[in-house]
Parts: sequence; structure tokens; C-alpha cells
Amino acid sequence: MALSISAVVLFGAVLALLVRFRALGPGSAVVGVLFGYYLARSDAASTIDQLMNAISGTVSNF
Repeated sequence: MALSISAVVLFGAVLALLVRFRALGPGSAVVGVLFGYYLARSDAASTIDQLMNAISGTVSNF
């Protein structure tokens, strides 16, 4: 049985583990950049953009 996993899910899980166990270093920087790159290319990019715009609008109102 073949298992296919998205690069966004893979890099997100690795980055979450690195942050959780405080194993941050140059390797985690590469994982973070790759996670951001693949996340920006996914369908979630527009949703994240809308969320960040809503948060920045809320913060600017305070």
C-alpha cells in the first residue's frame, strides 16, 4: 500500500516537532522556509491571506 502525503503536511509536522522540542537551528530554518513556500502554493494561501488581513484590521482598530 502506497501512502501519499502532501509536502505542506510533512513540513508543517516537522516544523511543529522542532518547535515543540526546542530543536531550533539552521535545519529548522530551512524547514520553515520550505513549509512557507509550499503553503503559499497551496489552496490555503488565499484563506490565510484573508485571515491575516482581518487580524491586521482588527489590531489597527485598537
